[in-house]
Amino acid sequence: MAATLGLVVAEVFGGILGRSVALLNDAVHNLSDVPALGISYLAMRWAERPADGEKTYGYHRAGTLAAFTNAFVLVLLSLWLGYEAFERFHSPVAVVESWMIWTSVAALGVNGGITLALVRGREDLNLRSILVHNFGDALSNIAIIAGALIIHATRASWIDPLLGLAIGLLVLWSSIGILRESSHILLEGRPPDLRVEDVARAILTIEGVEEVHDVHLWSLGGGHHALSLHARIPDMHLDECELVLASIQRIAAKEFGVEHTTVQLERAGLPAKSGYVMPEPAKK
Repeated sequence: MAATLGLVVAEVFGGILGRSVALLNDAVHNLSDVPALGISYLAMRWAERPADGEKTYGYHRAGTLAAFTNAFVLVLLSLWLGYEAFERFHSPVAVVESWMIWTSVAALGVNGGITLALVRGREDLNLRSILVHNFGDALSNIAIIAGALIIHATRASWIDPLLGLAIGLLVLWSSIGILRESSHILLEGRPPDLRVEDVARAILTIEGVEEVHDVHLWSLGGGHHALSLHARIPDMHLDECELVLASIQRIAAKEFGVEHTTVQLERAGLPAKSGYVMPEPAKK
């Protein structure tokens, strides 16, 4: 975080002295990393906390909430960057290429180092939001360096606002995907790699299970999933019911990676009233 703050200060000075809107826009972009990194760090700490009487599923969604917040801020920021770049097209300003180049080289070193350090954690949505953010920063640094060289060779002042607009579009594109995925988890959406039909059919292969309905499958965040369902079974002893219940939980965990499964057993033969009903297993 200290490196990011130092980078922001350097880019602000470089943008002012070099009269570069692209560099100033990138400084504002990097400034958004500071609260993003702070929120994400706190979220990762919170996600490690065990479940308690208030948060009975634990704090797995803390990271998802942080990713949603970061992405939302970035969407607003990218729209503002695009507007500032568009205004510069109407009022072009001569830039100092040397300031653009050397400031961007320093920024590339910082952003490139952070990006490489986060590659291993790209499966975590919270870490991926930071990874995408810093990867976009590194690409924008490369683009600013190339743009400064082109401006120096051609004196084309429109390159600078064009780069600013491109940076804004890059941030917008990368943020919308994270915003969509994190909101899906916060709205208790189905994990994208799992299908309700597949889970129901797998459970119907268990001996004694005659029907499955009211199947609900959702993500808790951080790769943790939960499942609830109603299963209808014939009259049997309680010990046999326990075996059926254990089999359902075992299949859910082994085949679908579901850690928390809640099952309501019902007597077979009752009329279906609600929910997703699958009376027959899939034919093999």
